[in-house]
Amino acid sequence: MTHTRLTPLAQSLPASVPFVGPETQERARGAAFDARLGANESAFGPSPRAISAMAETPQWMYGDPESFDLRTALAAHHGCTPAHIMVGEGIDGLLGYLVRLFVEAGDAVVTSAGAYPTFNYHVAGFGGTLHTVPYVNDHEDPISLFAKAAEVDAKLVYLANPDNPMGSHHRGADIVKAMKALPTGTLLVLDEAYVECAPEGTALPLPADDPRVIRMRTFSKAYGLAGARVGYAIGHPDLIEAFHKVRNHFGMNRAAQAGALAALKDHGYLAEVQQQIAGARDRITQIALQNGLMPLPSATNFVTIDCGKDADFAKAVLDGLIARGIFVRMPFVAPQNRCIRVSCGTGPMLDAFAAALPAALKDAEKS
Repeated sequence: MTHTRLTPLAQSLPASVPFVGPETQERARGAAFDARLGANESAFGPSPRAISAMAETPQWMYGDPESFDLRTALAAHHGCTPAHIMVGEGIDGLLGYLVRLFVEAGDAVVTSAGAYPTFNYHVAGFGGTLHTVPYVNDHEDPISLFAKAAEVDAKLVYLANPDNPMGSHHRGADIVKAMKALPTGTLLVLDEAYVECAPEGTALPLPADDPRVIRMRTFSKAYGLAGARVGYAIGHPDLIEAFHKVRNHFGMNRAAQAGALAALKDHGYLAEVQQQIAGARDRITQIALQNGLMPLPSATNFVTIDCGKDADFAKAVLDGLIARGIFVRMPFVAPQNRCIRVSCGTGPMLDAFAAALPAALKDAEKS
């Protein structure tokens, strides 16, 4: 097919997505997965109050294009003003808007090799030039990132804390110290999607209006609303206001807004889920150790497991698990691709993982 009216940039891009969804894999294998442990969703589900709020929301109305109630509640939650908050269609949607605001053809952007690929997808989509640095001891390295940003005069530098896919984290205070080397004119895009799962002190201890950084948060992880697609950014009001230039003003549906607002207010349920995540991480750790594998410390709702060999072996383990109805994922860049990544799940899900892993490992040893 000839796409005569596509831009040259669009014609140059592959028709691909950063992640192949589990539904795609289920269709290919002709069966549903017994345990969905690869997408870092919350198998523990959202607050019952959020479910009720979404069910009771009238669907004949568009969502509030300003997300006023949710932004007001988030501002109170973070001790800032609604002018510091932008709500969007998950962190992915907000990253797309942010890159559109900052990146033109040839503009330099810095990230870690193997870090969250959706950010890279947006950079490519607007013609940016992506520069990468390696992980250091399975951690994204702020010092290396900021040094590379200075070297290439980057407009944006992306850092996830805690990190996906490795589950590692830095203390927020250590990132603040490293930011002394952040070049003037480079914006730090700090993805804190997993911060509710992390130890105290992980969040960045800077005021919301620090112009050097924009923080990304989500209701998809600990709050259990991945299907609703609700994310938000915290930043200087001037930067937040710029989103109105490019965002989809009716992108947030009314039910998602209501569900996120109810979830935010249900502190008790969030605490319960945080306990369940901690328990599931411990269980995944035990399963890995019982099978001679090395689980890495995690500050997220998943555990990354070092399979002890190379990427081919890890991929064989992953394939063996998928063949047995267990959906997991793995990092895609060396040396992190020696691992598989297992999301926290319910007891029955983790029982299924524990039952399938020994046979998957035996198959991988033979391949």
